[in-house]
Amino acid sequence: MQQNDAGREQAHIAAETLTISGLSLRQNFSWTLVGNIVYAACQWGMLVILAKIGSPVMVGQFALGLAVTAPIILFASLQLRAVQATDARHEYLFEDYLGLRLATTVMALAAIAGVVIFSGYRSETALVILAVGAAKAFEAISDVFYGRLQQHERMDRIAKSMMIKGPLSLLALGIGVYFTKSTLWGAVGLAIAWALVLIGYDIRSGMTIKGRDAVAIDVVADGGRRATLRPRWRNVTSFSLIKLSLPLGFVMLLISLNANIPRYFIEHYLGERELGIFAAVAYLMVAGTMVVNALGQSASPRLAKYYAAAEAKAFRHLLGKLIVISVLLGVAGVALVVAAGETILTMIYKPEYAQHVDVFLLLMVAAGLGFFASFLGYAMTAARYFRVQAPLFAVVTGVTALACLWLVPLYGLRGAAMALVIATAVQLLGSLAITVFAIYKLNICAKGAMAHGSL
Repeated sequence: MQQNDAGREQAHIAAETLTISGLSLRQNFSWTLVGNIVYAACQWGMLVILAKIGSPVMVGQFALGLAVTAPIILFASLQLRAVQATDARHEYLFEDYLGLRLATTVMALAAIAGVVIFSGYRSETALVILAVGAAKAFEAISDVFYGRLQQHERMDRIAKSMMIKGPLSLLALGIGVYFTKSTLWGAVGLAIAWALVLIGYDIRSGMTIKGRDAVAIDVVADGGRRATLRPRWRNVTSFSLIKLSLPLGFVMLLISLNANIPRYFIEHYLGERELGIFAAVAYLMVAGTMVVNALGQSASPRLAKYYAAAEAKAFRHLLGKLIVISVLLGVAGVALVVAAGETILTMIYKPEYAQHVDVFLLLMVAAGLGFFASFLGYAMTAARYFRVQAPLFAVVTGVTALACLWLVPLYGLRGAAMALVIATAVQLLGSLAITVFAIYKLNICAKGAMAHGSL
């Protein structure tokens, strides 16, 4: 009798889960693109506020805070959102992801504090780094709720969170900078804004997939348990998840280092002012990145399902569309900088930024290569080729460091941009080789499945 009751309960859970309908790929892309546009525009607005109200030194302080904290936070995140979103077989419960994310975030904050203590930065800069680290920690916790929504193909909820977080962040940082003329209080305002969005929206949104106050339901491998808000740590399960996701943690660390290594060299050789100029110019590449991330995040759950089901033709077709878009974006970005780069920098920032239009052009070339490589990265993750990405990005990061060591002392900001072009080209070639191999293996599986079916 108890078994029958348990069976009916599990069947009820499964049936109710089936009513959870994700949005279409087009709807998810549209929502994600709008959310990313609003959020990225507000992030860029923070740099504009620091540049207009403050100075390149203030922009440099903020950029250094991001450069120091981002690699640590991203490594600690273990890219759980991607693992969660592509968990087509529901191998882990949400509370497993949440428990691991909370533990690694605490360790990341401790590591950031250690870096600040032993770094030798002046006190104001050190406090800015700590405040940015706190903001990134709240963002990391929001990210695990985003992963849950992405897994259910509800990118509209994520987009709404970003559309709340972006303007609130801009307002908080702007008030802090305007009244204190200090980057520190702007960063503190940013941390408060992200904490409010996490508590006020992200937690509730992530736990009510169906739009009700009731807890959403996931069919999972261990008997159809209901997902809960309580983080869970079970040694066997948690260490299994760490083993699975740790390679992606290293990948995110290396990707972040690859993006930030030029900033470390600029700060060391040229100072915070030049770092501020470089960071402001580099952020203008974000327009194309918004489209790439919106498409990649929307398509990755579907790519994962195609790969898991050995639907080779559908996988290749969707990836091919993404690659065509990346090429068009890259060409359009370079053409825009060639035609109006100096005017854009003068209008958005100040004339002193427009003196570096050559840096702007090189960074846009690097971005174009990066768009292509990013879509290949989404494909690798969807195919769950996790471990092979770590050595790839280790090579890319090494190339970036060596190129910066050689080029930044010789060519300054232009040398840093040249180093990014070289490193991104290496990333593209490596990602292409891995993706081609993954598709080759998928084709073999698909042919095997067809042959078996014909028998």
